[in-house]
Amino acid sequence: MRTQPTILHLDMDAFFAAVEQASKPSLRGKPVVVGGLGPRGVVSTASYEARRFGVHSAMPTAQARRLAPNAAYLGARFGLYRAVSDVVMELLHGLSPLVEPLSLDEAFVDLEAGQALEGTQGGAEGAREVGERLRRDIATATGLTGSVGLAGSKMLAKIASEQAKPDGLVLIPVGTERGMLAPLSVRTLPGVGPATAEVLRRAGIGTVGEIAEAGEDELLRLLGRAHGISVHAMAHGVDDRPVVAERDAKSVSVEDTYDVDLTDRTRVRLEVERLAGRCVTRLRAAGRSGRTVVIKVRSYDFSTLTRSETLRGPTDDAGVVREAALRLLDGVDTTAGVRLLGVGVSGLADFTQEDLFAQAQAAQGRAAAHETGTEPGADGPGPGQPGPDAGERPGAGQAAGEAAAVEEPGAAVPADRRWIPGRDVRHAVHGRGWVQGSGVGKVTVRFEEPDSAPGRVRTFSVDDPQLESAEPVMLGAGVAGPATDQSPAPAIRPKSRSAGGGASPPTGTSSP
Repeated sequence: MRTQPTILHLDMDAFFAAVEQASKPSLRGKPVVVGGLGPRGVVSTASYEARRFGVHSAMPTAQARRLAPNAAYLGARFGLYRAVSDVVMELLHGLSPLVEPLSLDEAFVDLEAGQALEGTQGGAEGAREVGERLRRDIATATGLTGSVGLAGSKMLAKIASEQAKPDGLVLIPVGTERGMLAPLSVRTLPGVGPATAEVLRRAGIGTVGEIAEAGEDELLRLLGRAHGISVHAMAHGVDDRPVVAERDAKSVSVEDTYDVDLTDRTRVRLEVERLAGRCVTRLRAAGRSGRTVVIKVRSYDFSTLTRSETLRGPTDDAGVVREAALRLLDGVDTTAGVRLLGVGVSGLADFTQEDLFAQAQAAQGRAAAHETGTEPGADGPGPGQPGPDAGERPGAGQAAGEAAAVEEPGAAVPADRRWIPGRDVRHAVHGRGWVQGSGVGKVTVRFEEPDSAPGRVRTFSVDDPQLESAEPVMLGAGVAGPATDQSPAPAIRPKSRSAGGGASPPTGTSSP
């Protein structure tokens, strides 16, 4: 544990929904729900106005519509969210080189590793000053709010930011941890989920303080050695995990939930092929490859199974991933109906098996050329070497083309399916706006921009030639240029500069 509260945790407030409200003046101060919009869609983020009706993340969208029928239900625009997140993460990197992103809207910062505390009075008050300045900078750059927690450990900083929500700051002075944790629910501790909480409840343990009083031996008996030791330490406020700047993803995956169960085997195979293409597109966008292909199949009754196959070496070839996924699918009975399919690649690497093969071949070629005196010079390829227009490896161009075809933005899409609520559009006469809704051959558009007054609503035919999709406008004066939201969100953030309880605030903290 540190002697000063110099670990900062930032959690943006209702991030996806807040970005939508900032982008759409007519939705500010109103309930907004972002997520899947179909019958089997799931809520990704709900604004605080929507949460008052009981809507929350991971709730089925159909249930959310019953609770808040007048809320705005919008599809996600991940390209814009990533672009706004990059601005926030850049501000965090200005505080310290040790930034650990957890997601697009959440990260830890080690203030001791940077220059952030210079020019402050130091200690707890210096950390508080840095936190307040960060919140102001985020609001200036993006127009959004974030909640900040400051403490001597990552666990406590995260708990503090949760208590600070929305739009606040909570600092937990070092030495007050046990008193602050004691009245909180056991679910407050990381790693204590519903199953562990139920085990503790049956033993008469419902708060963190009661965990501490139970003692380590009792926790070992209830939870096992590894989990028991961890929970006991956390209940005493002990968490020595460092802030780690690099958080390398272990896998890349994509999945889709279907409004109607898939029972046709041919359709299931086509969906797996499509998902494999999307997965490889994400894999390549991250500059990675993988050696294990995984498929996920969820049946009509919610039973879920996964199958995996490990290849001889890492690959980013769409054809290889697709064929492996289809082989795995051959062993799965889908006749009863499939509600969800997924394809993923794990065992990630920064190279491919073909890269290694090409390097070995090149090395052998250079050795042979040296022995025969025909080693090529710098001016061009030698005998037997491919010219500059040759492909990098057999089949590479074909695989890349197939993956691109799956993700091609201009691919033919039924007109009435292009207009997803929340998406940006441009009309030749009326200018920029966003889709408010569509159906029965019509699309309703509200014409407004982030810096305009709430706009007027107009309705058009879904195939109106003057209406087209558009890129979103970035938020805040500190951000320039449009962001593309047509591609899926990457499962891995670039390694450089990118990507992450209801108790009263404890004594000695502030939550403005």
